[in-house]
Amino acid sequence: MKFLPDYMNLTDAAYNKKTKRLPLYEHSISTVHMERILNKKFADLINGNYDDKLEYFKWLCEFYKTMGYDTVSFEVAIRAVFPGGGALDKHITPAISTREDFNRYPWDEIPELFFKSADESYRALKQSLPNGMKMVGGPGYGIFECVQDLTGYMDLCIMSYEDPDLYRDVFLGMRKLFVKIWKGFLDKYSDMCAMARMGDDLGYKSNTMLSAEDVKMHIVPGYADIVSLAHSYKLPFLLHSCGNIFNVMDEIINVAKINAKHSNEDQIAPFPVWVEKYGDQIGNFGGVDADVLCRMDKAELKEYITDVLSKVGDKNGIAFGTGNSVPDYVPTQNYINMIEIVREYRKG
Repeated sequence: MKFLPDYMNLTDAAYNKKTKRLPLYEHSISTVHMERILNKKFADLINGNYDDKLEYFKWLCEFYKTMGYDTVSFEVAIRAVFPGGGALDKHITPAISTREDFNRYPWDEIPELFFKSADESYRALKQSLPNGMKMVGGPGYGIFECVQDLTGYMDLCIMSYEDPDLYRDVFLGMRKLFVKIWKGFLDKYSDMCAMARMGDDLGYKSNTMLSAEDVKMHIVPGYADIVSLAHSYKLPFLLHSCGNIFNVMDEIINVAKINAKHSNEDQIAPFPVWVEKYGDQIGNFGGVDADVLCRMDKAELKEYITDVLSKVGDKNGIAFGTGNSVPDYVPTQNYINMIEIVREYRKG
């Protein structure tokens, strides 16, 4: 039977409801896999003119529909337009190290820069969505990651001790910026969204990257701002955050009021543990540890997925896929195997 997408499956899962069918979900999928599976080169079109972008999103939507997804995951990175940005993942001098840096940083210019870079892509995606399909995403990256992009992680930690007022104000500045950008996005594009989403990795294998107290004080209130905005547009909100963040989950749920959480790693806690701990409060998205997806053949993967689904498949608020994403180093056939196993389980 031909697959017909229905974005309400993912929206219902985000609201922690029982869905008509188990929705597939990924935070991101490398276009390397998309091009191989569709046998079509299209990834570079995103950098072209509006017609090129329309062609890009035609194939992007075709991929997600072909693979059995009810939604398309897409975002445009906020930090890509930061003047002097890049300290998150590049060895550069941070844009903000002192009070003087903070005061002269062009915060007010960034929303205009963002929408100048993003509007064509959002409009082209909106024009390209098939019947029954909506997008998941929005402005890309989260408050903590974007702060790091301007300060660097190590320098941010030093700042917390040497200049706690500046440390506080950098988070406040980013929080205000996020409200402006998210408000602008939702004003224009909330009608094409099945769910709003923020990706913000807060932890590593054993703990959060900042103290739990700092996450609660400086980051969670910013999440609450954005979640409240999404709710005002009648959208559920998903937080994607990698790492061991159990020590701040109660605040993320009860203060920020997220509807759903994505990301799991077996070394921290297998997916059923997240469902057991939080399944009565929020939707839980994830399932397959990314390392497992890289290593297991189809028979092994089927045994693994069957075991996970036997524990969570009948629960409310479940969307299934990897616990992280599908980067280009995952063997394409392994990704296909996962999709085939899950679609066999849900019968379509």
